[in-house]
Amino acid sequence: MLPLKHKHVVVVVFTKTKLTRPSFSSISNNNYSSSSYCPSFTQNVVAESFKSWFKSTTTTRDPLLHRISHVLSSTSSPDEFSSALSSLPLPPLTEPFVLRVLRHLSRHPIPFPHPHLHVLSSLKFFDWAGHQPGFYHSRATFTAIFRILSNANLMPLILDFLHTFRKSRFSHRVRFNDTLVIGYAIAGKPEVALHVFGKMRFQGLDLDTYGYHVLLNALAEGNYFNAFEVIAKQIRTRGYENHVTVAIVIKSLCKQGRLEEAEGYFDELMSSGKELDGSEVSLLVGAFCQGNRFDKAIRLVREFGEKGLVPLDKAYGVWIKGLVRGGRLNEALRFFWQKKDEEGYVPGSVRYNILIWRLLRENRLRNVYDLLMDMNETNIPPDMVTMNAVVCFFCKAGMVDVALELYNSRSQFGLSPNHMAYKYLILTLCWDGCVKEAYSVLKSSVGQGYFPDRRTFATLATALCRECKIDEMKELIHLALGRNILPTSSIYDKFISALCRAGRIEDAYLMHGELNDETARMSYYTKMIRGFKKLQRGDIASRLLIEMKEKGYKLARPLCRGVLCCLLEMDNNPKANFFKLLEMLSRHEKHYHIYNCFIEGAGLSYMAEVAMEVYEMMQRNGIEPGNSSHILMLKSYLKSGRITDALNFFHNLRRQGIVSRKLFNTLIVGLCRSNKPDIALEFLSEMIKAEFNPSIQCYESLVQQFCSLRRYNEAINLVNMYEKMGRRLTSFMGNVLLYHSLISADLYDTCVRLRGVGDGEFSGSSMLTLIIGAFSGHIRVNYSIEDLEVLIAKCFPVDIYTYNLLLRKVSHNDMDQAFKLFDWMCQRGHEPTWWTYDIMVHGFSKHGRGNEARRWVEEMSQKGFYPKERGRMLV
Repeated sequence: MLPLKHKHVVVVVFTKTKLTRPSFSSISNNNYSSSSYCPSFTQNVVAESFKSWFKSTTTTRDPLLHRISHVLSSTSSPDEFSSALSSLPLPPLTEPFVLRVLRHLSRHPIPFPHPHLHVLSSLKFFDWAGHQPGFYHSRATFTAIFRILSNANLMPLILDFLHTFRKSRFSHRVRFNDTLVIGYAIAGKPEVALHVFGKMRFQGLDLDTYGYHVLLNALAEGNYFNAFEVIAKQIRTRGYENHVTVAIVIKSLCKQGRLEEAEGYFDELMSSGKELDGSEVSLLVGAFCQGNRFDKAIRLVREFGEKGLVPLDKAYGVWIKGLVRGGRLNEALRFFWQKKDEEGYVPGSVRYNILIWRLLRENRLRNVYDLLMDMNETNIPPDMVTMNAVVCFFCKAGMVDVALELYNSRSQFGLSPNHMAYKYLILTLCWDGCVKEAYSVLKSSVGQGYFPDRRTFATLATALCRECKIDEMKELIHLALGRNILPTSSIYDKFISALCRAGRIEDAYLMHGELNDETARMSYYTKMIRGFKKLQRGDIASRLLIEMKEKGYKLARPLCRGVLCCLLEMDNNPKANFFKLLEMLSRHEKHYHIYNCFIEGAGLSYMAEVAMEVYEMMQRNGIEPGNSSHILMLKSYLKSGRITDALNFFHNLRRQGIVSRKLFNTLIVGLCRSNKPDIALEFLSEMIKAEFNPSIQCYESLVQQFCSLRRYNEAINLVNMYEKMGRRLTSFMGNVLLYHSLISADLYDTCVRLRGVGDGEFSGSSMLTLIIGAFSGHIRVNYSIEDLEVLIAKCFPVDIYTYNLLLRKVSHNDMDQAFKLFDWMCQRGHEPTWWTYDIMVHGFSKHGRGNEARRWVEEMSQKGFYPKERGRMLV
């Protein structure tokens, strides 16, 4: 079967667990979605191929040992597993068989729900075997269980084990003191082992070769160098010295930093013709690498390699490991491939794993792929570390579907994911949008004793919040708090936002209440206040507003306005709640900004009388209302439609000598919005007489209002007045005039009468008349659309609304010209609006070009705009 490749994603296919090597094209270091580049059948083929390779590690297993392992991991009570084990067709218990079972269990053959559960299984079997009739544990079986506990870094458990063992010495047929010495030595307590050894010697007992070397190694590891020399001398005296002794002596010298002495000692042994196994060279090479003396280390490797006196496979492996840990990864890879090609060097899976994991860290996926291929070609079965590396590799290569399939099938080949495999799976699934699967992997990792690091936790939490997976997010936070991990403020912020988006505002408020003061950020309050406002719960929103104030946050006016409007719209005592909130917010800070906010809120709720109560309360509390307060109060009257009260309030202020340009502008604009343009025009005249320069908005509002009433004389007179002040016509006023020129012929006649027309060359005021005439159809012009745009630009700035008016004019006669105008408008940087698309759809439909109209409706929908009923009928 040939290998499959898709773009930057590598697909590896095995046939009968043998890998076919494709030419590896460029692997991107980026994470791609596997679903984007690989068909589903390809993912399945790749997953099945790797599963076959992984299963190759189980083909040589003894089925009986596997059944024992399964019984021990799936049963809990002693009676259950004792009964289950007894029902198996076990051979008579002997030391070799017990050692075989312990060795099998220590290799962790099936996925356990906890990283140390295989140790528990070993202990359960050890205890069960010791209680079987006719079997007694030997020193070898004790040493085996000590090694298992030591490898799992469970030294306290070994000490408890030894303490119990010393108490019950009469129940064991074993070299009691030897076992104690070996046990304490393995447990990292050489001082206790020496004490027991001293008692042995006092009783006339002694250790054998194995016991002496275990003790000697523990002394070297524990830096008990004086005692080390004594024990080493006794080993030599008894004739126990061998290559193990030499290796431990070299280790001791290296740990003391006496590397030259260690090298000299080794040279003497070589000169004497002593038989060695190569571990001695590996110890020297490792020591030089740890001291960053790489040149010395490689010289040793080459020197002994040329002599050919000792096997150097171990030294090669240590050298590769030293280079990798020293950050010299390229050198390690070159050395690996060189020795493999020249000498047929085949390292164990441990050395492969060291290289693979470091390459994964640096995203060098091509090299990882080559090493995995080489492992399979040289028949090196993958161990647990390799399997986890493969999972990470597929995550990084953008094939998370394959990684997830291997993970889901882990029970078939004994995969027990490590922390990195869980991390990469969760992160990649989150990045691929598979949040549900990512959370499922997280739950599984927690069940096996792993909890993600902060980055992984934050990524998963962000993804859950983004997808509004509220229940899962609550459970995730509960899991974190149960492990004394406090999520960051950012995560709480995102969760509260998700709760608000999901409409679970009450839950958001309850969570907010559980947070301490330091984690309650302003964004929490803002989102929750908006949420409660939508639910018409102004009482809770106002409570949150008070909390914000107490914490020193600045109250934004839009937020306050929303809460106040919500309070006044409630059925239960709206005014009482409104003034209660005012009292609480102004209790410690008598500032006019707070009162202004309440005046504005009441005005927006069409409660001018409430706004006036706040205005008067402000004065009673000794705060003189400023110009902004007067303007807000005037707006409240105008918005409530209480024109008489607004005029009285304005006149009263004017009698007090309190009048300003802004106050006039507010009154004029408000009167126009209340359909009182005549009164507004009178105040405009008074404003000009008082030498207050009216704002542009005043003219725009009056012109718009008079045009909407078809009172074009007043509108054009205002335009003339505006231009005489030296101001250029605004886009708003110009667009209003153009719009009305399309719907009424009277506007052009009024312009001719009040502004005149030019002879030949149009300029000044007559230019606007020409444009209005062209739009209304009174004047036929030979100008192109582009030329007409230039003429308009001379009168007022062209904006998107102007282009829409031009489109509407052109679409009546020529849709091809309209399309060119649309394209021209986009080229000039104007973003089409809903009205733009509606004009185009209506124009094509009107001219019987239904297919084109439908295409414009589709484009309109893609932009997020929805057509009118006539447009929807075209779809």
